[in-house]
Amino acid sequence: MMPEQQIERVRHICLTFPETVERPSHGEPTFFVRGKKVFAMFANDHHGDGRIAVWLPASPGLQEVLVETQPETFFKPPYVGVRGWIGIELNQISDEDLQFYIRSGWFLIAPKKLQSQFTE
Repeated sequence: MMPEQQIERVRHICLTFPETVERPSHGEPTFFVRGKKVFAMFANDHHGDGRIAVWLPASPGLQEVLVETQPETFFKPPYVGVRGWIGIELNQISDEDLQFYIRSGWFLIAPKKLQSQFTE
C-alpha cells in the first residue's frame, strides 16, 4: 500500500475515539487526546528507515514481547521506544489487529473520565 493509503487506515481508526484531533508534529500526522496527549504517530520512512509505520504507547513489557516474537511487524521506534512505545509496520498488520493496538494506545493515554464515556 502507498503511504497515503496507510495514513488513511490509521486516520480512520484514530478519529473514531472521543476528543481526538490530528495535527502535524515533527512533519508527520499525529493524533492527540484532548489536543494535548499523543497516542499515535504516523511515520513515513522516518529518517530513511524504509518503514511506513505507526508508533503507539504500549503496556509495560509488551514492546519486548512483540519485537522479539514478531520482528517483521513490530519494532522499537526511535525517541519514544525507550518509554515502551511500539512501532508497527503497516504493511504487516491487518486492519483488525491495527485497530486493537491503536485502541489500546488510546486507553493508555486518555484521561480516565473520558475513557468511561467511551462506548463502541
